[in-house]
Amino acid sequence: MQIAIAGSIATDHLMTFEGRFRDSLVVEQLDKISLSFLAGDLQVRRGGVAANIAFGMAGLGQRPILVGAVGDDFADYRSWLERHGVDCESVHYSESRHTARFICTTDSDMAQIATFYAGAMTEARDIELGPVAARVGGLDLVLVGADDPEAMTRHTQECRARGIRFIADPSQQLAFADGPTIQGLVDGAEFLFTNEYEAHLTEQKTGWTHDEILRRVGTRVITRGADGATIERRGEEPISVPVAREVRRADPTGVGDAFRAGFLTGLAADLSLRHCAELGSMLATYVIETVGTQEYLLGKSRFLERLAEAYGEESATEIGSHITCQRP
Repeated sequence: MQIAIAGSIATDHLMTFEGRFRDSLVVEQLDKISLSFLAGDLQVRRGGVAANIAFGMAGLGQRPILVGAVGDDFADYRSWLERHGVDCESVHYSESRHTARFICTTDSDMAQIATFYAGAMTEARDIELGPVAARVGGLDLVLVGADDPEAMTRHTQECRARGIRFIADPSQQLAFADGPTIQGLVDGAEFLFTNEYEAHLTEQKTGWTHDEILRRVGTRVITRGADGATIERRGEEPISVPVAREVRRADPTGVGDAFRAGFLTGLAADLSLRHCAELGSMLATYVIETVGTQEYLLGKSRFLERLAEAYGEESATEIGSHITCQRP
């Protein structure tokens, strides 16, 4: 299955604060907020939702097609992605802007405060999917992730016009988009991915009820943090999948991207939706155990062992025949 992942490509600057943000917030003074937190650590890592998802899929044996915009500082990052199996031939290069930057501080409660600099990402609106499809012999599925808003709209409209199945995954851009824009990104999607808060925000901004959204998309996938994930289809009982137990909690950045990577790998292998979510949840656990969104190493035997511990031998056996990993 030819799957294109469209969205942000960025460098992450990840810091940790050995305290709790909430202890410094005065509710009555939020309109005058002026805060500084002393970070105890700084990690500079590769990131961006599209690159994170593509990296995760490649780590499980897929050959995803990365679609996004970068600056001329992308050379090392591109080499890293291609070395791990990501197709970067459809990445657009800006002649004047740096690759996007994500700057995030995480406190001891795993709460986060972040700033995102778009940079070259604003030129993603110039990317057309037609030449991408022609280059690879057709696209079976396109994930439209958080990106330049005009790019997201263009990719979605082009998928509809060309009859390409697409996944709506607006995530962080929901906070900035208005109702009609979100409606245009969601309507007719094969899948809609959100976390629990984003699910409510989607309903609030579009004015669509929960049931109406289910009538407009094929499948709705809602991640719920420590409570796992829920998969909903119209007229069917929801599927609930718990999280896989982590060995330790290092940094939550990129956990949702890893879930999507595993889920899409399952779709490419024609696994059941439950197995897709189990695969996604297991991969997400590897990310929360590391600092950085692409720093984990997958060994197939250990990965399947942990899958069996979390979801049973049947799941591990079924999923195991459809994935490969960097190590045995």
